[in-house]
Amino acid sequence: MKRDYKGILLTIMGASCWGLSGSVGQYLFDVQQMDSQWLVPIRLGMAGIILLIYCLIKYEKETFKPWATLGQSINMLIYGLLGVSCCQFLYFLTIELSNAAIGTILQDLAPIFILLVTCIHGKRLPRVGEICAILLAILGVFFLTTHGNIENLSVAKGALIAGVGSAVCVMIYNVLAPRITSDTPVVIAQAWSFLMGGAFGCLVFRIWQIPYTPNIYGLLGIAFVVLVGNIGAFTLYISGVKRIGPNKASLYSFAEPITAAIIGTTILGNKFTVYDALGFALIFMMLCSITFSKKE
Repeated sequence: MKRDYKGILLTIMGASCWGLSGSVGQYLFDVQQMDSQWLVPIRLGMAGIILLIYCLIKYEKETFKPWATLGQSINMLIYGLLGVSCCQFLYFLTIELSNAAIGTILQDLAPIFILLVTCIHGKRLPRVGEICAILLAILGVFFLTTHGNIENLSVAKGALIAGVGSAVCVMIYNVLAPRITSDTPVVIAQAWSFLMGGAFGCLVFRIWQIPYTPNIYGLLGIAFVVLVGNIGAFTLYISGVKRIGPNKASLYSFAEPITAAIIGTTILGNKFTVYDALGFALIFMMLCSITFSKKE
């Protein structure tokens, strides 16, 4: 029981760090005029270098354990690039195109994709409670993106696509996390994931060609999203997933959109309507439905 409480606390802390980081990301995009294609590779690369140095000092040769066999290497590549790194880019792209609250709540659709993978793997159809969860998620996204008017899309199509894509990526690293971290410290898996994502992003987006120089507030914002949003959030959250599993972790990760919504409304000036609140509530009900309809 003590193990469960610790896992819950780690998950909530990690999710809250993401919510804070997303709000700072919105500030960097809206006020500092940063580009997600510039910010995310730098964020991932810096976090990867810091964590890898730490791992080499503390764990030495064990740092290279994720690359010991071909199977482990493939899992690490999928986890690090398609899961952690793509999630980060799509999440920040969603924030850039909308706001932190929308980015986090769309990302919280991940349990639906985890459920679908679970059903496919178990060769079964969704249970009644799980079908209800899917319907709740669809309704929640409907109210968030249309504000009740099917002819009016209140969220940019690009933000909607990127947000759902980030949820798929969350599913990938949630499902693979227990396999990756079963015999490898979480911090090692995160170090390699961030480093790979940073290097890959730099090459793909050619950040050296993006003409941008941050001021002191921009540098402080970058430091925050690296230390709190990457190193702190992922390490805490994946440690929680390792203890309580991806389904329960998904429920407690709702601390992320709540944190982002509070900061966005009170500090960043985001509009928060009744329809937004209804969308949040429906997606939270979806998380509860999935969590309590299945014993882990």
